[in-house]
Amino acid sequence: MRRYVTAENKKWWTLGAVSVGLFVIMLDNTVVNVALPAMQRSLHMQLSELEWVVAGYALTFAAFMLTGGKLADYLGRRLIFMLGLAVFTGASLACGLAPSGGFLIGARVVQGLGGALMNPATLSIITATFPPRQRGTAIGIWAGVSAMALAIGPLVGGLLTQHVNWNWIFFINVPIGVLGLLAIPFFVDESRDTSHEQRPDVPGLVSSGIGLFALTYAFIEANNYGWTSGRILTAFAVAAVALIVFVLLERHQRLPMLDLALFRNRTFSGANTAMLFVGLAMFGTFFYVSLYMQNVLHYSPVETGASFLPMTCLIIVLAPQAGKLSDRYGSRWLVGGGMALLAVMLFYYSRLGLHESFWVILPGLLIGGVGMGLTMTPTTAAAMSSVAVDKAGVGSAVLNSARQVGGSLGIAVMGAIVASGAAGVRTPEAFLTGFHDALRVASVLALAGAIVATAAIRKTEHHHASQQPAVEAA
Repeated sequence: MRRYVTAENKKWWTLGAVSVGLFVIMLDNTVVNVALPAMQRSLHMQLSELEWVVAGYALTFAAFMLTGGKLADYLGRRLIFMLGLAVFTGASLACGLAPSGGFLIGARVVQGLGGALMNPATLSIITATFPPRQRGTAIGIWAGVSAMALAIGPLVGGLLTQHVNWNWIFFINVPIGVLGLLAIPFFVDESRDTSHEQRPDVPGLVSSGIGLFALTYAFIEANNYGWTSGRILTAFAVAAVALIVFVLLERHQRLPMLDLALFRNRTFSGANTAMLFVGLAMFGTFFYVSLYMQNVLHYSPVETGASFLPMTCLIIVLAPQAGKLSDRYGSRWLVGGGMALLAVMLFYYSRLGLHESFWVILPGLLIGGVGMGLTMTPTTAAAMSSVAVDKAGVGSAVLNSARQVGGSLGIAVMGAIVASGAAGVRTPEAFLTGFHDALRVASVLALAGAIVATAAIRKTEHHHASQQPAVEAA
């Protein structure tokens, strides 16, 4: 093995090894969406429970992401990555064996914890391994692996759901996870932040977790209990208080989980806000477009999975190229243009009817593929280039938290709009009313993200030490 791994090429082996773990996380996102109707029938789940299958994972991912980044910087990025991969693999096995909806949701929450430990470590390992001139290209490949998993996921998920059983969408994660655990010690060097004392911020973790959970719960369950019910109003109040407490704690903690000083950098703030809007606009869209295809157009799981291939294949092709362009020209107009295209796609889908053919759906998939391809890698590159290498774990954790927070809230908000539009009527026509309203709101959110990106993101000069502030070109 040593003769194939040299000092010159080891960084590329490192990229390949962490990409295996990343592949598992992203594969899980797309196979779940395709299998939702089968899960609903098999486990007799309500729509709100289906939302929790997706939102519970995203919510835990978001709540623990910052802690995962902190632990990666403090205890070692390779160690925390492997721990997260082990947790994720074990939870995948539990998901596949789930006997009830509640058990499945619980196992998905544990999966989210594993993903929260893994994901910031992948980006921080890449940032610590690659020199600035190659970092955008490496992140582009990282994003391409994500897109490849997204592309394969729906089709594989459809084939397994239709011809075997939905449980196998989780079982396939297990051998991939084991392969990653065996490969990582050989190819990934340990790295950590040695700049000063570090410790987990437990009060910050608790307050942010309570706030995000209460807010998501209020949106998802509002149509079951009523928007003005005591339960829902209490949940909104708890969310507001907990999130205010979180901000106050982070401002005054000696070693905060979220260093609010990072947001003084305009590019970092803009990139994270743009990623938040991507999650808000797109997570719920994928969730409900899958339901639309199967429950309204009567697509099979395989047909649904195959339908997403044009979009995800475009992301695979464009993501690495967008990374190279962001290295050369900056991320501002790539992100702004990409999110504007996403807004166009979402508005186009808000006009879909009861009897559309695939050829009517295809233009939206192509527009969305270009939009996502132009958006994701440059947003990531902008955020990571605006923080010092020794803060890469926390920087990547903030970015991924923004996406996951946006995703969990996006599913909850779109679910509330869909349910409100349907007004309790379970017919395709009633579903379409809420579906159209939700997509129009998502289109506005994507357009808002485009405006924020072009206003805030600037080309940033790379730097290496936390003592050196980011320098932004005018």
